[in-house]
Amino acid sequence: MSKPERWVIGNWKMNGSLASNAALLEAVRAQPAPAVKVAVCAPFPYLHQLQQALSGSDVQSGAQDVCEQGAGAYTGQVSAAMLREFGTSVVLVGHSERRQFNAESSELVAAKAAAALAAGLTPIICVGETLAQRQAGLAEATVAAQLAPCASLFAAASANVVVAYEPVWAIGTGITATPVEAQAMHAFIRAQLILISPSAASVSVLYGGSVKASNAKELFSQPDIDGGLIGGASLVAADFLSIVSAAA
Repeated sequence: MSKPERWVIGNWKMNGSLASNAALLEAVRAQPAPAVKVAVCAPFPYLHQLQQALSGSDVQSGAQDVCEQGAGAYTGQVSAAMLREFGTSVVLVGHSERRQFNAESSELVAAKAAAALAAGLTPIICVGETLAQRQAGLAEATVAAQLAPCASLFAAASANVVVAYEPVWAIGTGITATPVEAQAMHAFIRAQLILISPSAASVSVLYGGSVKASNAKELFSQPDIDGGLIGGASLVAADFLSIVSAAA
């Protein structure tokens, strides 16, 4: 059975401009990282720029969301097939901000992941608990419930699925789960995946939540952490490349 791949995925969130993106992408594509799969997830308007700037490089283009529907009267939505036309190869689904601000259920997240897989994209399925849930002792139960609707995907297409654990209380707050806390949840997630399907042991499980150049190496040295989903630090080329190096 193959080992999980190492990934570092940048999530620009709702940031960027054509000029600043160009400089950032030029720096990122110039950095070789043969031991790590690197991707950048940008807002929809910049996908064409990613396609042009990253063409011929090892850095993959990514989107931040996808519609679960293939086509039709869904104003403002973007289908997986449309993403493919712009060279997109990975897509975030179920990011905590989508769950919080757009009321996305875990069942909808699973449907989006299935749509991505059907179009040949790799879904990055995001899971994680709030501070209140952690303090109530519900962290593991919350994450397990978020993973459950995706069980059939892990069983059938585990090689093309990535999980990102992002404790909501650590996203953009400057607070990071300690390596011990992060490792404990990653080990739990891996055990859950293997219960679903033994082949899911090869699924990469990434950590996301205030990962910085200063803490990346220690986080990535944990046995069940296969890389990171990087927010703010992905907007600074030097920081992002330092994190990629830590993963390698």
